[in-house]
Amino acid sequence: MIDTPLFSSSAGVFAWLSRFINLEQGQTPNSFRPDRMEILASLAGHPERSAPVVHVAGSKGKGSVTGMIASVLAAAGLKTARYMSPHVTEYRERITVGDDFFDESVYAAAGNELRALAEALTDRSKREYRLFDPDEEGGEGPTFFELLTLCFFLCARLGRCEAMAVETGMGGRLDPTNVVDPLVSVITVIELEHTEFLGDTLAAVAGEKAGIIKPHKPLILAEQSPDAREVFFKTAAARGSPLWYFPDRGVIKNLRVHQGGTDFTLALNLPGEKGPPLDLSVAIPGEVQAKNAGLAVLAVKAAFPSIGGDTIRRGLKNFKLPARFERIREDPPVIIDGAHTPKSVELCVNTFTSLYGAGGLLIFGCTAGKNAEAMARLLFPWFSRMIITTPGTFKVSEPEKVYGIFTRVLQAEGAAPGSAVFIKETERAVRYALDQSREQGLPVLGVGSFYLAAEIRALSGGRREI
Repeated sequence: MIDTPLFSSSAGVFAWLSRFINLEQGQTPNSFRPDRMEILASLAGHPERSAPVVHVAGSKGKGSVTGMIASVLAAAGLKTARYMSPHVTEYRERITVGDDFFDESVYAAAGNELRALAEALTDRSKREYRLFDPDEEGGEGPTFFELLTLCFFLCARLGRCEAMAVETGMGGRLDPTNVVDPLVSVITVIELEHTEFLGDTLAAVAGEKAGIIKPHKPLILAEQSPDAREVFFKTAAARGSPLWYFPDRGVIKNLRVHQGGTDFTLALNLPGEKGPPLDLSVAIPGEVQAKNAGLAVLAVKAAFPSIGGDTIRRGLKNFKLPARFERIREDPPVIIDGAHTPKSVELCVNTFTSLYGAGGLLIFGCTAGKNAEAMARLLFPWFSRMIITTPGTFKVSEPEKVYGIFTRVLQAEGAAPGSAVFIKETERAVRYALDQSREQGLPVLGVGSFYLAAEIRALSGGRREI
């Protein structure tokens, strides 16, 4: 038998992990098995316990909140592993130490440990680990996200990290990241999403997200609709978890959104702590980013009470994240944002039009299962032309169907003929929008999917040049 060569770089590790992505089969009920993730973590020696964790779930803003928490903890001198998805340019963005990549030797060592574990499971799955045997009822081999999540925990342990900021992938109760026992859990705003897995009411979605609430561990909760709020309050009470509800614990004042970011004052009402309001800034424009920062600050104060205002200020100021209202060209401006739910798209468009005015160009693409009609109704009044395209190839999409939805909405609203254009090939659509932008001096917004944002960003200076 020829020994498999050891990984020597992150590229090799992620190429191997990508073999577990099955776009044709898609996600099935067997894709979400906490008991399978528990076995994986146990076999790896529980790397998820190697450092204290802050765990973040929600429908929108969870990536920003996770990144802000990691940035503040790094500013406090804690070596902090950060786990987020999806990536925009490359896989390493999902598994970082603060805002930086781990050393290549860490990714390689984690990959070698992970592959050895996965190969051992394959050999023994027909015996004691039947959950990993696709031929068994209810069985399925390790999923891509399970292995990627374990890879993160291994990197955190190998990198001797002192804290972890962990974002859920989807939902919460059944998510592979829910193997952690965090110092504090955070739940951002809830919307209807992934209804085929999470349920078709806000209460049902909230019930899945509430699965990350751990007994007697604090919950930081964003402002919610009444139905979702009731679920979270009841779950926290049943589990004896102290609940810090943002409307009761934080007030945002003096908000100023500008092209360079967002400035605001945050007044906190924390148990047993009276302090002056904090004047804060983040480098991402948008009122929602002030709210995200407020949640991140509450999480940091609940998990690490000794971290002070100067450290919080410095950490938020240093925070950066791709495809969160990111300006990738100056003149005319091109903005990309991964917003892919009606509420997040609405907030993004409000910020875009407040800074750059109405009548610009839109590039839109969303993956299958998203509420394209609701997003079309929010978008149509604000753009002179909408280019509908494919949001990359990583996930299943139905661009022709989305274009049909936009066309019907625009016709019903009396929009001018030709307001929507369908260009299926993503690169050609992006080039068309950018050519039109230069000729007419119009700003561009790319929105609807992180995968679309990734394609636009790559064309603007990543793998290819515009």
